[in-house]
Amino acid sequence: MYKIDKLLKQDQKLFHTGDLALLWGITNKNTLYTAVKRYVQKGILIPIHKGFYAVVALDQINPSRIAIGFLHRFAYVSCETVLLKNNIIFQSPNYITLITDISKSFSVAGYEFKVRKMKDQYLHNDFAVHNINGVLTANLERSVADMLYFNPHYHFDNRAGIDWKKVKQIQKEVGYT
Repeated sequence: MYKIDKLLKQDQKLFHTGDLALLWGITNKNTLYTAVKRYVQKGILIPIHKGFYAVVALDQINPSRIAIGFLHRFAYVSCETVLLKNNIIFQSPNYITLITDISKSFSVAGYEFKVRKMKDQYLHNDFAVHNINGVLTANLERSVADMLYFNPHYHFDNRAGIDWKKVKQIQKEVGYT
């Protein structure tokens, strides 16, 4: 089977160079980089960042999925992004917030991201985190609980839109309290 067939038959649309090496069974780095370079020149691989590629146009991929792929680690969408979507905060941040085991801010594919670091014991507790179109996303109450984990004095514009009993339940279940 040709490399292009293996590549395009994948459900996944984002690849790191190491992923391509495994997919194609290439161990020689020069061979791998030559193959990647050729597919980029042909427009089959779209470079997003050094060593990170897509096989479809970036506007067809959820920006959060791009960021999680870029980070190449477990992460989920939470905090300001979910709070804004649910009308709990009114001022739109100019970034998408992700929770993972590192802290950083970066931009990729024309989007800004803020990554908040959470202790592993809380991060890997997926209570109230759901897979929405291939992206792990906290529900509203988990996002409130996460935000309070990072900033116990955070100001929520629409406090009435929050089910505080569920937030307390999540805080207890995840172990924040």
